[in-house]
Amino acid sequence: MELRRKARSALAKIYGKERLKTSKEDCVCYAYDARNARCIPDAVVFPVSAEEISRTLALASELGFPVVPRGSGTGTTGGSVAVEGGVVLVTTLMNRIVEIDADNFIAEVEPGVITGDFHRAVEAKGMFYPPDPSSAGISTLGGNVAECAGGPRAVKYGVTRDYVLGVEAVLPTGEIVHTGVRTAKGVVGYDLTRLLVGSEGTLAVITRILLKLLPLPAATATLKVSFESMEEAAEAVSKIIASGTLPRCVEYMDEASIVCAQSIADLNLPEGCRSILLIEVDGSASEVATSMEEVVTIVKEAGAMAVEEARDAEEAKRLWTVRKKVSPALYLFGPDKINEDIVVPRSAIPRMVKKIESLKKEYGLPMVSFGHAGDGNIHFNVMIDKKDAAQKLRADAVIDEIFDHTLALGGTLSGEHGVGITKREYIGREIGEKELEIMRGIKKLFDPKGILNPSKIF
Repeated sequence: MELRRKARSALAKIYGKERLKTSKEDCVCYAYDARNARCIPDAVVFPVSAEEISRTLALASELGFPVVPRGSGTGTTGGSVAVEGGVVLVTTLMNRIVEIDADNFIAEVEPGVITGDFHRAVEAKGMFYPPDPSSAGISTLGGNVAECAGGPRAVKYGVTRDYVLGVEAVLPTGEIVHTGVRTAKGVVGYDLTRLLVGSEGTLAVITRILLKLLPLPAATATLKVSFESMEEAAEAVSKIIASGTLPRCVEYMDEASIVCAQSIADLNLPEGCRSILLIEVDGSASEVATSMEEVVTIVKEAGAMAVEEARDAEEAKRLWTVRKKVSPALYLFGPDKINEDIVVPRSAIPRMVKKIESLKKEYGLPMVSFGHAGDGNIHFNVMIDKKDAAQKLRADAVIDEIFDHTLALGGTLSGEHGVGITKREYIGREIGEKELEIMRGIKKLFDPKGILNPSKIF
């Protein structure tokens, strides 16, 4: 829908010329996220306070135009694109770390704080914020909360929702609400904080976040383990978890993703290596030594070709940097990427790996899988040329099969990327009609006029 002159004039009073963009050249810069599908908004605004966001949403409710919250735009399901036009509300200027409370291990931040910057700030004070999405160098904490981001450390420490104690948020009506507590416990009333975490910007715009912190582990160690097959690597993961040893990260890469990684940096892998695991343990020095010994024994018994420990923090950082750059390097295999982040029970990882291998042979399309094997979260990618209609049909069939198999194994269709617009048509496969009815009712209660991030999830 076209933004009316009255709305543009009112937005100009809130944001002035500098923080309101309406030219097509400016708006197209905020027309896409990492999914790379364009939906050009009518305007882009850059608030610096909850009060400005409140005025914007009250105006939108009055005049009936959509508002789409956005952080850095690193999402992969189209969650921050303006499907119905309207205003994209970019929170990157709200980027203050308001407080780091070392006595109570909590921090208060604005939504535009870059995740990696926050990691460094709390670690400098001897504290630890575990959630670490691959996009941590550019993604914002507000976006992480909206999508309930995870990352490699989730196997031991959980995901973003496990660290959000409370939020300040603006409702679609313009009202400002506060949820949660600053204490370790709190059970007064419904847990609105958990409802807003992972709601993909459809219920409210988050303007402050209260986060739980942990003590910084005294020591860490990183292993690179090479295998001749993906099946062996998957079996090794199951055995590690079953042993009772809990690494903080267990990441895997298949043969195709190794090719991508090698295009970035030489991983010095043995000849014939077709899968690798990156395993990281943390704790006290003695705990790390014990865990490393146990893990090394397990992977060797599982048939590992080579087991190498990172010599120092710099080498470990290099390994993780390469792993996090695998996704953008996938275009070696094709111009377009269909990216899914399925999750299966950890014990079912070997069965899912076998399914992926069979699909590669059946459909003859480049398929790349990597991800958080420690918690069963597999990033599955099909590389195609979408201009080729036959390829697109085959890729759609692959996704149908992958989703059906995921659910049959007791899994879920999205572990950390959300639903957005790319998984809307599949949501009914996982969630029942009555449950969806309840969710639609919650959306209606929060957003009676349907102006906040419309056409997402449902």
